[in-house]
Amino acid sequence: MLMGYRVTERMDLSGRVAVVTGGSRGIGRAVAEGLAAAGADVVVASRKLEACKEAATEIEAATGRRVLPLSCNVSHWEECDRLVEATYEAFGHCEVLVNNAGLSPLYGDLTSVTEALYDKTHAVNAKGPFRLCALFGTRMHAAGGGSIINVSTVGSWRPGPGDLPYAMAKAGLNALTLGLAGAFAPKVRANVVLPGPFDTDVARAWPSGVAERLAATNPMGRIGQPEDMVGICVFLASDASAYVNGAQILVDGGSARTL
Repeated sequence: MLMGYRVTERMDLSGRVAVVTGGSRGIGRAVAEGLAAAGADVVVASRKLEACKEAATEIEAATGRRVLPLSCNVSHWEECDRLVEATYEAFGHCEVLVNNAGLSPLYGDLTSVTEALYDKTHAVNAKGPFRLCALFGTRMHAAGGGSIINVSTVGSWRPGPGDLPYAMAKAGLNALTLGLAGAFAPKVRANVVLPGPFDTDVARAWPSGVAERLAATNPMGRIGQPEDMVGICVFLASDASAYVNGAQILVDGGSARTL
């Protein structure tokens, strides 16, 4: 039954276009380069255009693929709309959307959470991805297919008081993914990956010693690095995951194994 099955061919993204939000740094930057290395042309989107341009130049040099830098604050629907239009104007099609942009502001106790902080957190982590999924998903379905990959957090399964608005918003992203798994099926698949603690700008803002403690208690003996997210995202973007839809996949080194 598997005669003629070539894993490398199934993972090849040549001829496809992938959009990565929050793509100029951290996990998004690593995933954008990984998708390009697998053959995709890539849109790198984030709030700061200069950072996108820098990432695009580096990824193009490393992979030889076309990489388009675009400014987009996903918390504003009109900017989401412009991102979609700019992508299709430049490439004419899109097969992969990675909703990676995220925001987890620090605060004191729960009563110190302001309405502005709460609304901003949900706008970036849930509202923007909803709009992008609706727009890109509809066009992908009309064109024949695609893959939506939402980047959540293990904290959405085990929320704590220190990042509750963020965990709530990401839990909404999980629910969005499950809904999308049926909304555009069977042409468009939607899956969500849930990273644990990763060495990103968010982790560098933690109080002293937190990252070290989390590394010491992780079965892998460390926290994640951005490149640890590349393989799973390339897999979910490719035909190798053609029967994976509505999945919630932990990428945490086993730290949540007691859930």
